Amino acid sequence: MPPLNCEPAIDCHVHVFDPLRFPYAADAWYRPVPAETGTAAQLAQVLDAHQVRHALIVGPNSGYGLDNRCLLDALAQGQGRYKGIAVVQNDASLGELQDLQAQGVVGVAFNVALLGSAFYADTAPLLQRLRDLGLWAQVQVQDDQLVDLNALLLDSGAQVLFDHGGRPRAAAGLAQAGFQSLLQWAGTGRAVVKLSGCAKFSEQAHPYADARPYFEALIQAFTPQALVWASDWPFLRAPARLDYGPLRALVDDWFPVAADRRAVLWDTPMRLFGFGSKPATA
Repeated sequence: MPPLNCEPAIDCHVHVFDPLRFPYAADAWYRPVPAETGTAAQLAQVLDAHQVRHALIVGPNSGYGLDNRCLLDALAQGQGRYKGIAVVQNDASLGELQDLQAQGVVGVAFNVALLGSAFYADTAPLLQRLRDLGLWAQVQVQDDQLVDLNALLLDSGAQVLFDHGGRPRAAAGLAQAGFQSLLQWAGTGRAVVKLSGCAKFSEQAHPYADARPYFEALIQAFTPQALVWASDWPFLRAPARLDYGPLRALVDDWFPVAADRRAVLWDTPMRLFGFGSKPATA
């Protein structure tokens, strides 16, 4: 088998923090410490070191809240290397979304794990605008939160990108309601799941053996054509030390067949997010 870093790869969940150029919001619920920050230049260095060609940069609620300037600056610097997920008001207008889309944004974050399901109860109009523009609703839930939002998301017709394997409770088993709700999306043809964030729900250290049954169920249900990989760099509020290389190496264990690895690491995210095209305003 060839060395892992010879395979083309795309990282579908990273953040950029640059507080010197883009100060954190005064009301930020969490301010990353220096060891958790990562500028666009540092992100490029990490990706280059691991032969990762593209990345999906997710606008964080931490630090910046609704301020997308740091994200948009990174997209412009990337000249097509990056695409973005923005954070917007629940009543964001069609024009605002179109402006973000022109700058390389491919979706909007719904951080249910942080803000709760009730916060997104009235987002049907936003979801419909995302549907009409072909943008993704990137949804991060944990435990059984998806149960409360499932009808809203299904009825919207929007394409949904689920963060971090749905963040199930590792000890609760595959039958837990939230994870079963996630598996039901496999047949819709408009849902994709990120195989990432094990440290957010696993109760064990790397290689997160208790997360493996959940990822195996997702692989069987969604197949590599609706799965992508992500690191979650620069590992905000990590429960223990994390390093990019060991997280990248997990993919080789999950997908021993080279064609499946290539689909998850390259073919599927290229097809879904259109990496390589420069932002219109770059």
